[in-house]
Amino acid sequence: MLIDLHTHSYPQSDDSFMSVDELIEGSKSQGLDGICLTDHDNFWTEEQARELSNKHEFLVIPGCEINTEAGHVLVFGLTKYEFGMHKPAFLQKSVERAGGAMIAAHPYRRRFIEEPADRPGIRDGMLERACGDEFFQMCQGIEALNGRGTAIQNEFSLDLGGRLAAKMTAGSDAHKVEQVGAAATEFDGIVSCLEDLIRELRGGRFRPVNLREKATPNN
Repeated sequence: MLIDLHTHSYPQSDDSFMSVDELIEGSKSQGLDGICLTDHDNFWTEEQARELSNKHEFLVIPGCEINTEAGHVLVFGLTKYEFGMHKPAFLQKSVERAGGAMIAAHPYRRRFIEEPADRPGIRDGMLERACGDEFFQMCQGIEALNGRGTAIQNEFSLDLGGRLAAKMTAGSDAHKVEQVGAAATEFDGIVSCLEDLIRELRGGRFRPVNLREKATPNN
């Protein structure tokens, strides 16, 4: 199954330029099997997701993208924002109590600076520092392919995932209709609801797919 784990809609995410209905219909047209609604620090309920699923006859799963001191995190299994979730350790405890899952979103941000990265040894140094970040050990995986990231940025994320021997996901991070369908995560098992998604994420049975190239990275 191909599921986009990282999407945004307006007005739940105020930097998005598409409605949730446009997002869902666009994802259907790209041949995806489902999407996760991961608006910024904003939670959809399971009931709302079911209503959207029924309306569009398409799998819709609730999630959230939370801004933390260590970077953005896609979380599944929580139902509301609580003060303190900007602290990675606090967020991890909240997710564990809920039996949920965490994915580190676009990990190249804050860790990869393109301009000096072409100098000898600089990029390796960035990777080494990123590998030492305990934040990634808190997550069930890292987003190796981000649909809005450049090829160079995503290559850094893929290399980071490889060095960490981490499970890797992909998502469009779509904020506009034309960005929908850029990347998705392929699951081995059947995912029909939030509970299924969390089970597969925690079990590590998934891989990133670049839908622009219709390929799974070799890393």
